[in-house]
Amino acid sequence: MTVVRTLVLSAPPAVPPLLARGALSAPFRRPRPDAGVPGVRLLLPGARADAARLAAYERVCGLPAGADTLPPAYPHVLAFPLGLRLMSGRGFPLPLPGLVHTSITLTRRTGLPAGGAYDLAVWAEGPTPHRRGTEVTVVTEMRRPGADGADPVWESRSTYLARHRVADRPPGPRPAEEPALPVRAEWRLPADLGRRYGAASGDRNPIHLSRLTARPFGFPHAVAHGMWTVARCLAEHGAPEAATVHARFRAPVPLPGTVVYTADGGRIALRAGSGAHATHLTATVTPA
Repeated sequence: MTVVRTLVLSAPPAVPPLLARGALSAPFRRPRPDAGVPGVRLLLPGARADAARLAAYERVCGLPAGADTLPPAYPHVLAFPLGLRLMSGRGFPLPLPGLVHTSITLTRRTGLPAGGAYDLAVWAEGPTPHRRGTEVTVVTEMRRPGADGADPVWESRSTYLARHRVADRPPGPRPAEEPALPVRAEWRLPADLGRRYGAASGDRNPIHLSRLTARPFGFPHAVAHGMWTVARCLAEHGAPEAATVHARFRAPVPLPGTVVYTADGGRIALRAGSGAHATHLTATVTPA
């Protein structure tokens, strides 16, 4: 996909109307790999973190309160309204409700002052076939104000999957099982975790909110946000000021539930607790 134009926004889009638009348009979207994506780059100059929402994010993700710099994954939250506008708008091929975040690779090149202003840009690439449906990649870049030609101080590539029946497509290779890492912590996750993270991040996808809202999308229970698992693991593990994090969301984390955090060097895995063997998340943290 080639970006054919840049649309400059004067303020962050309001999330509730976008969620409503995404829900209303969902029945008319038929995911397929040749559908294309919008050829637009959304740009929001001078974006700032809201102090109250940042504090709520720190609490729900187990981060130290009042840090001088943004947590490694927080720019994803800042850019969420832009991504939501893109994914709920005309030309985006996947239905928004029930969309599953399958992976993210993010790079932070320097410390990011929590009170700073940043230019955010978001666009989409794809779609591509997946053994369980169709995926689209959403690219996010964050720069210092007015530095549109400079390298971003933070960037990410996220893949999102719309699950649907796939005909005449051989299954792709499944991720290989990795050796078990040493157990570092066990976390008991409450039933309201998805609602709390949704309030802090703005991501109120119904699969995260309750059992009743998750069931229509094929989930017997509410599931934790993938980006919560990334943020919680990074809170435990830490990351260099300049770092690249690659995370794959391997299996949903049911709520309520228990998970086991494991790590060795720059490798991380989040696994099911209580003797189960499911791997929810695998990630690597390396210097950028």
